[in-house]
Amino acid sequence: QVQLVESGGGSVQAGDSLRLSCSHSGRAFSSYVMGWFRQAPGNEREFVAAITMYNLTKYGDSVRERFTISRDNAKNTVYLQMNMLKPDDTAVYYCAVDRTATAIVRVARRYYDVWGQGTQVTVSS
Repeated sequence: QVQLVESGGGSVQAGDSLRLSCSHSGRAFSSYVMGWFRQAPGNEREFVAAITMYNLTKYGDSVRERFTISRDNAKNTVYLQMNMLKPDDTAVYYCAVDRTATAIVRVARRYYDVWGQGTQVTVSS
């Protein structure tokens, strides 16, 4: 049973940085596309970033050039480095895995079949 555990959330000021981590418990972690999504109160869960087994990445428009996704296959962990945080980045951030894709990133939630419990990020102005 694959499990994902996020960590690293917190409360920061606008302009600050945070790094989220997501640890993956299953085998074949390095083969999966790993993604980050976020959900603010009253909003749909939206795509933030994802990374393939070949380290190809894709970002949502609102975070491109501020956030960086990376992975350490030896540690079964994917990271989301968030810089220049804005109040609009306030949300619960979820890690997810797409186990049916290896070389492409798909942004739709329906392709991600395992989700973490989420970690809260709050950015104040």
